[in-house]
Amino acid sequence: MSHNLETWLKSEGLGDIQARESLSGGCISEVYRLQLSTGPTAILKQHPQPPKNMFAAEAAGLAALAECQALRVPRVMFFSDHCILLEDLGRGNKPRDFWIRLGTSLAALHSRTSTEFGFSMNNYCGATPQCNTPTKDGHQFFAEQRLLALGSQARDRGDLNNLEFNQLETLASNLQRWIPPLPAVLIHGDLWSGNVHCTKEGDPALIDPATHWGWAEAELAMTALFGGFPSEFYGSYSEASELDNEWRQRIPLYNLYHLLNHLLLFGGSYRQSVTSILDQFVS
Repeated sequence: MSHNLETWLKSEGLGDIQARESLSGGCISEVYRLQLSTGPTAILKQHPQPPKNMFAAEAAGLAALAECQALRVPRVMFFSDHCILLEDLGRGNKPRDFWIRLGTSLAALHSRTSTEFGFSMNNYCGATPQCNTPTKDGHQFFAEQRLLALGSQARDRGDLNNLEFNQLETLASNLQRWIPPLPAVLIHGDLWSGNVHCTKEGDPALIDPATHWGWAEAELAMTALFGGFPSEFYGSYSEASELDNEWRQRIPLYNLYHLLNHLLLFGGSYRQSVTSILDQFVS
């Protein structure tokens, strides 16, 4: 346990840690629910040797999402190089309108736009560093800081051969053929079902962000990567936004980034998914 955290807890009048319960779902960090002697329970994520600025980046991402007031996210109580302490949102059962409310709220989040893609700092998608240098052109941002950044790592590691990487370069340089001009909106950045949380009150909330200004369609594509969200989510999102009816045709292009990430994180089982998208768009 971080000495800095213990000192902070006492300085805030939260007392000592009376008990901690290990929680599942932490692929990168150890995750615990802490019972504090004079305060509420809280969620602690810690790592003995975390990637540089990992918890600072998570705190910045959560703060940006919270500022929009569109969706519930856990309040950041404390963070250091080795841990982050978060508000405990509790866990409840999803009410019947859960996914409808999530879709409407996500559309509200995506209504906040910027003149530039990127973010105030680099962060992580899972354990993979995610470069967020501000860029005015969305196609350039996605090509250079998403597809080619990860693709070059995969090539250097031997997960992609030179021919496959050349295909990726061709695809990245021609994104505007398939993806229309889209505004930069604030997105969670790693929105799969595991990062959607139901609070004890039954409200939808988001956790574990890879926050940046990106394409709303790319966010929606990620939700469809591992089986998809219920249909009422997409219906309510569409009703509350100006979603292009043809967005689903572009899902493979957007999810190529996340599949490259999974190729780097988990190995060759994702190679076929990557190469099939490359073959689909680059003959």
